[in-house]
Amino acid sequence: MQYWRVYIMLCAYLVAAQPARAWGFFSHRLINRLAVYTLPREMIGFYKANIDYLTDNATRPDSRRTVVPGEAPRHFLDVDVYGDSAVYKLPRSYADAVALLGEDSLLRHGIVPWQVVRMKGQLTEAFRAHETDRILHLSADLGHYIADACVPLHATHNYNGQLTNQRGIHALWESRLPELLSSGYDFFTGPAPYLDRPTDVIWAAVGRSAAATDSVLRFERELTLKFPEDRKYGFEQRGNLTVRAYSRDFAREYHQRLNGQVERQMRLALRLVGAFWYTAWVDAGQPDLDKLPRSPSRREQERLALEAKQTAEPTTKAPVPGHEE
Repeated sequence: MQYWRVYIMLCAYLVAAQPARAWGFFSHRLINRLAVYTLPREMIGFYKANIDYLTDNATRPDSRRTVVPGEAPRHFLDVDVYGDSAVYKLPRSYADAVALLGEDSLLRHGIVPWQVVRMKGQLTEAFRAHETDRILHLSADLGHYIADACVPLHATHNYNGQLTNQRGIHALWESRLPELLSSGYDFFTGPAPYLDRPTDVIWAAVGRSAAATDSVLRFERELTLKFPEDRKYGFEQRGNLTVRAYSRDFAREYHQRLNGQVERQMRLALRLVGAFWYTAWVDAGQPDLDKLPRSPSRREQERLALEAKQTAEPTTKAPVPGHEE
């Protein structure tokens, strides 16, 4: 257990070398990286050999949001726009959901649980076909969407407090708090379990996120009444920039009021990422991953380089539907 804690701290240090934004450059990378260590012996060799790939590309879906049509809605589901008990009433089949609600509505309000189920199927097929490149990039992307499903503010139309004069709360919850405080989190989850009903599991995760939304918003609102503006915010040096940020005092007290919520959701995400990878492998017939190439092909590396170039270029396209902050 002591070794595991030391390893987690080392991983946190490594992924923190990049600036944290969204449930992203810090948390997404840490979640994908640690999920590798929940896998069984038959999988962990292949995944450990590619752990840097899975870590570095954990944030790739965020980079695609503004340049790839249809990408943005894959990260969230506005549960509240569909009424009470929506997570129990919405169709589990995407085709049924389109027939009931229309695709325009779905893309406007998010499709993350359907996206996770779709990608789990794709990963299963990639395992069956013994396609190293597809296994790797689907695993990295799937980890991202699963982690997003575990964020409360990815389960509400008021995703950045823009409807309640709490703009900025999104980055506070899923970036600022982990950045400052996750070195003290317990990320030990045990071995990845096989999921008999993966569809139900990801919908339950979205439901859990939606249920937490009220406290996320309410505690920040209550705490803001206690902190004057000059104590709620401060300025910090990020590289060559001086940026305005939530103060450490405000962040710590907010974190305390949430009573471990961010840690619990990160731990859930880590466990589910490993579980979905493992379940896809089992459903594919448990292929021998030791017979696969131990690294992505040159073609895959070139594809990633091209995608990075495309997402780095400014776009003049019309805004895509979905959360834009």
